[in-house]
Amino acid sequence: MRQEDFRRRVAEIIGEINCPKGYTCMESNFLHLCRAMDIGCETYLICFDENSASCPFSVSFAASRYCKCPLRIYLAKNLK
Repeated sequence: MRQEDFRRRVAEIIGEINCPKGYTCMESNFLHLCRAMDIGCETYLICFDENSASCPFSVSFAASRYCKCPLRIYLAKNLK
């Protein structure tokens, strides 16, 4: 994926959501991301962040926590 396409898509996603964390992932040039892992699901990541219970993008299901932040999901699937 070209860098300009990546940046354009990130900007689109940011325009669609209201981040309660102030886009700290982007502000750190994607170096400070919450601990989450792609599990092959299109709309969720498994979340390993200790503070996930207070995150509005975190949902609990079957004794696990999942991230539904569109930006974090995009990053997990496109930043290796």
